[in-house]
Amino acid sequence: MISVNDLKTGLTIELDNGLWSVVEFLHVKPGKGAAFVRTTLKNVETGKVLERTFRAGEKVAKASLDKKEMQYLYKEGNDYVMMDLESYEQMNISASQIGDGIKYLKENMNVMVLLHDGSVIGVDIPNHVDLTVVDTPPSERGNTSQGGTKPATLETGAVVQVPFLVMNGDVIRLDTRTNEYLGRV
Repeated sequence: MISVNDLKTGLTIELDNGLWSVVEFLHVKPGKGAAFVRTTLKNVETGKVLERTFRAGEKVAKASLDKKEMQYLYKEGNDYVMMDLESYEQMNISASQIGDGIKYLKENMNVMVLLHDGSVIGVDIPNHVDLTVVDTPPSERGNTSQGGTKPATLETGAVVQVPFLVMNGDVIRLDTRTNEYLGRV
């Protein structure tokens, strides 16, 4: 059990017979009355978002999650095959369990798989990935004074805005949390 005063973004708690991830939290101390914590929670299994207010000092159960490093091997139908790096066992994970990070997933990439009671509840993609630009329009002369951007399609199918200096075949580094270009590698 942890106090709601100790909640952090990304923490997973057990509430109402479900697993909820903390999306936002705000400690409020009004001029009159007791302090409280206003939270936005997201159900890990269903994706449902809930706003909930707790009294300051109230206790909630922290979910026990296991993190296991796995390597993405290949796509098989609608599932993605991951291999445990310790036991070499393979596991199929659906696209819905991976989430938005699927557009950055590249073969032989190591990811952290989140498990609760032996079942997969999510996959954490690394914060930065290096991907090759497959298709981007050529730069136009004179368009660089404002430091503009152009769309680029990457080897995984993701589309990201890049500066004009990036060309087809370049390897670029991306921030997977914000989908932003960080630089050429």
